Amino acid sequence: MRASHFLIATQKESPADAEIISHQLMLRTGMIRKLAAGLYTWLPLGLRCLRKVEQVVRQEMDAAGAQELLMPAIQPAELWQESGRWNDYGLELLRLQDRHLRDFCVGPTHEEVITALARREFSSYKQLPINFYQIQTKFRDEVRPRFGIMRAREFIMKDAYSFHIDQPSLQQTYIAMHQAYTNIFTRLGLEFRAVNADSGSIGGNTSQEFHVLASAGEDDIAFSDNSDYAANVELATTLAPNQHRTVPTQTLQKVHTPSHKTIDAVSQFLALPRSQCVKTILVLGVVDEHGQQPLVALLLRGDHHLNKLKAEKHPLVASPLTLAPEQRIRQEMDLEPGFIGPVGLKISILADFAVTTLADFTCGANSIDHHYIGTNWERDCSYTEAIDLRYVVNGDPSPCGQGQLVIKRGIEVGHIFQLGDKYARAMNANILNEHGQKQAMWMGCYGIGISRIVAAAIEQNHDAKGIVWPIAIAPFELILVPLNYDKSYPVKHYTDKLYDDLQAQGIDVLLDDRSVRAGVKFNDAELIGIPHRIVIGDHGIKAEVLEYHNRNTLASQDIPTAQVLDFIKKIFTKIV
Repeated sequence: MRASHFLIATQKESPADAEIISHQLMLRTGMIRKLAAGLYTWLPLGLRCLRKVEQVVRQEMDAAGAQELLMPAIQPAELWQESGRWNDYGLELLRLQDRHLRDFCVGPTHEEVITALARREFSSYKQLPINFYQIQTKFRDEVRPRFGIMRAREFIMKDAYSFHIDQPSLQQTYIAMHQAYTNIFTRLGLEFRAVNADSGSIGGNTSQEFHVLASAGEDDIAFSDNSDYAANVELATTLAPNQHRTVPTQTLQKVHTPSHKTIDAVSQFLALPRSQCVKTILVLGVVDEHGQQPLVALLLRGDHHLNKLKAEKHPLVASPLTLAPEQRIRQEMDLEPGFIGPVGLKISILADFAVTTLADFTCGANSIDHHYIGTNWERDCSYTEAIDLRYVVNGDPSPCGQGQLVIKRGIEVGHIFQLGDKYARAMNANILNEHGQKQAMWMGCYGIGISRIVAAAIEQNHDAKGIVWPIAIAPFELILVPLNYDKSYPVKHYTDKLYDDLQAQGIDVLLDDRSVRAGVKFNDAELIGIPHRIVIGDHGIKAEVLEYHNRNTLASQDIPTAQVLDFIKKIFTKIV
């Protein structure tokens, strides 16, 4: 591609509303342009990156045995009503009516559509397993679209759906998709982790997210520093303590803590570390056989945070997790929020593992403006059960038993699910099994955010000069920068010949033949992030050397003109 025939729309400054680096650089390099909130036009430079991601995804999905199809973006409401998601999905589902006043939605995902297709096309277990995928534009009506492509309303996604006769068959495809995703993100040159995750509104019991590690990520992920264990922090577990509790050294004392309700306030007032304080959270329990909903106390260390997902999975705790109304606490228990503790508390008490190892701790005294210090288990109070209630923190032992947990921010770029027969049962997608009996099909679902990958790659690969693309995603692999191209015949002649030779070798090369200053060409090449650069000038041609520059290492070296083509071919041979 010649730059004079290609839209290069670089900008010196970032728009004020671009908050994160990928949004800033995608605008500055001329990859995208904003149309409306959460809606972007992909310019030629950005589209080249997008298509390269798509190519890798297609190759690996095809290699894993999946078949590509394309489903409508507009979906009839009846299908979503069959699955039960028409009302449950929420406001992100963009609903509309056609001229006949029939209800439709703009698809954020395609479980319903593919299930409707499968129930029409498949009747026998002999037709399974089968796996379909598409690469298509989706729409989710985000309440607050932000961060450019990262959280846009319209985005490009690869979604795949597999159908099976039973769970073992689903498990095989799930493993194959995990490997395909691993291959995809490895080939794209991204540092990533696959983590255990919650299935959310998609459904199913087993799922894993694939995260690109980057400081701009919206999710915290925890992974072992000595094994393959990784999980979203919402699902990462803490281990039951294996050490003995410290021997008590203090007596129980009730101290005056006027108006000090929070852990921070109490720890500062008493000059104690937050880790030596215990916070008591009262929540609603499960309705009993008498129709009553008791209160349940959750205990955590003062420096730890309650994990709501873990708490509401306990059989004593109501789901969704609901804090006890303060009025009920005052009226029924004669207690003041902010001063509640386990000493003498007459309700079920669930204590986080970390709390049970404390000795001589501080807690609420169940008396307004007072706390206990020197509190100890068994002697002063007890708990109903010790469980995992909190979010993990850096340095926690890994649940796998190997190493310690490291917590980093991650950008979710892929998610694989085992859906079971959730959609098939709801939509009567049945099939005859080997015994001639009708049964619901089992399903898997596998998504990749194609457009989000491009932004995530930038978040992970940039410097002060601009983007530093992994070679597999770069809009061009190599750029030729001739100096005085329009004025020097030797430069133009040599550059054109090298350009033709590189194209003949299948190298994706950009020839910057624009009539602009050399500084502009260098700055644009570094801002756009083209991995390899060759500079051609009159002085170099006379000296029979050209300058090679590596965008990743920032290293430069002179290459004899007679060896340039071989030198470049060796670079790309190593990459392949």
